[in-house]
Amino acid sequence: MVFKKKDKFSVHLSNISANLKESTFFFADYKLTNASDLKVFSEKMKEFETKGDKMVHEVIKDLNNSFITPIEREDILALTMSMDDVLDGLEHTAAMFEMYSITDADEFMLKFVDAIRHSSVEIEKAVDLLSSKKLLQMREHAIKIKDYESKCDGILRQSIKHLFATEKDPIRIIKYKEIYEELEEIADSCQNVANTFETIIMKNA
Repeated sequence: MVFKKKDKFSVHLSNISANLKESTFFFADYKLTNASDLKVFSEKMKEFETKGDKMVHEVIKDLNNSFITPIEREDILALTMSMDDVLDGLEHTAAMFEMYSITDADEFMLKFVDAIRHSSVEIEKAVDLLSSKKLLQMREHAIKIKDYESKCDGILRQSIKHLFATEKDPIRIIKYKEIYEELEEIADSCQNVANTFETIIMKNA
């Protein structure tokens, strides 16, 4: 059996989605107990983000140098940038944990992160299907990502309601509310990836 070699853009997108999933799993699994943990956590997420930025630059460079692309240039770029936005959000949130010295992630943060982790798995699966030109099968994963984003909308409402009902320290309220909102924004970024998948399906399937 002869396997057709993947085009360079499929390779790029697969690498970006794999790096995103790896970073999301690291973010979800890392155990924070003290300030030194926060520093390691933030620095490692910065490494993932920097690696992602280099991959984005490679895509842009190859787009500029390619006459023919497997799907439209703007769709390759939109998918690249939307996945990068998820990673940027994760890195920014890790930096906020360190800045605010938060080592005790609460149940709401864990729910957000679990949904984002699941979304990253669906993103990688959809990118693999795109590489093998199984476009219609991508829709199932786009729908799942949107479901996770919808769950995060609900988590945001619950988390802020609980925060104002139980927390008396105004500084702590500000810190936690900002992190909840940042995590919900990451879920929104995942939904943007799903929207890009649907645009690609609509144009090419």
